[in-house]
Amino acid sequence: MKIRANGIGIEVEDTGGADRPVVLLIMGLGMQLIAWPPAFVQALVAAGYRVIRHDNRDIGLSQHFDHLGVPNVLWQSLKLKLGFTPRAPYSLQDMANDAVGLLDAMGIEKAHVVGVSMGGMIAQRVALTATGRVLSLTSIMSSSGARGLPEARPEVVRALISRPAGKGPQAVADHYVKLFRIIANPAFPLEEAQMRERIMQGIERNHHPAGTLRQLVAVAADTGQRAAQLGRITAPTLVLHGRADPLVPFACGEDTARRIPGARLVGIDGMGHDLPPGVVERLLEPLIPHLGAA
Repeated sequence: MKIRANGIGIEVEDTGGADRPVVLLIMGLGMQLIAWPPAFVQALVAAGYRVIRHDNRDIGLSQHFDHLGVPNVLWQSLKLKLGFTPRAPYSLQDMANDAVGLLDAMGIEKAHVVGVSMGGMIAQRVALTATGRVLSLTSIMSSSGARGLPEARPEVVRALISRPAGKGPQAVADHYVKLFRIIANPAFPLEEAQMRERIMQGIERNHHPAGTLRQLVAVAADTGQRAAQLGRITAPTLVLHGRADPLVPFACGEDTARRIPGARLVGIDGMGHDLPPGVVERLLEPLIPHLGAA
């Protein structure tokens, strides 16, 4: 369903249950709400929670911002390396305001906020913005955004900024299969047929690469801006991170946990930067008790 929040249209999936505590799930860069594994969502529902997922702005069925143009990612990356702040069409704070606005529009006073990758960064900003409304914070395979942290491996960066060989659905799917193979880890294999099926579902639902580029620059522009503020987070915080993450190295999770007072860090051996079966179960094991304790 489409909800008007923070002045824009946001696509939402809601498991329902007005008497249940709410878990708000925030997905990562360029990923739609359907990227949350069904087993992950179903486990939270079975544990007694109402689960709300949404497409971040500029992705999926939420409002797109094509009028803002397509950023030159290489130029903005160079500015970042030189110590300048990239110029973003919108900010992670804007995306956090979307999430808070979504809670407002749905009449939800408080929620557990769980974000993965870029979604973890947005979740951190939600916890900073709406202090009294965040029952707990969970940051998964994410980062504080502090300058000087280890960066993604070169082959990951090349795959991330590369383009599909063609414009057809199969060429786009081939491109993403290659990318996900690079950021995943062999310790938790996912059969290519399953991976391709999940990718095709996203392509058929909505494929919007320009939005991904604008989100990417928003992440870059937030580098160094958020880290010093994380000490103000008061919500009980859990940081989950794969020790084999090639895109956002484990040290980024360590830094996030160190900066948030009382945060608990759980490192997962063999986990890369994805959510395959096996990883989902290892995430839920500390997550559900964390939600319950809060």
